[in-house]
Amino acid sequence: MNFSNTLRLGISALVLAASLISVSANAAEIATAEQRAACTPDAFRLCSSHIPNIPAITACMKKNFENLSPACKAVFPK
Repeated sequence: MNFSNTLRLGISALVLAASLISVSANAAEIATAEQRAACTPDAFRLCSSHIPNIPAITACMKKNFENLSPACKAVFPK
């Protein structure tokens, strides 16, 4: 993977994390930096094949809830 692709993937992950967090509590809520930081590594680790498809990533994260880090689990409603 070259630098351009890596950069593109990184930017996509940040957008993904911001979008994922909006699922918690209220879709109109804006994700905090802490929420994005909590879930970005899990999104890369568990759902990178779905980037940049946000609905697919959200479904993947919910499907893998048990494998999420404790910090990211706290972001998703129970």
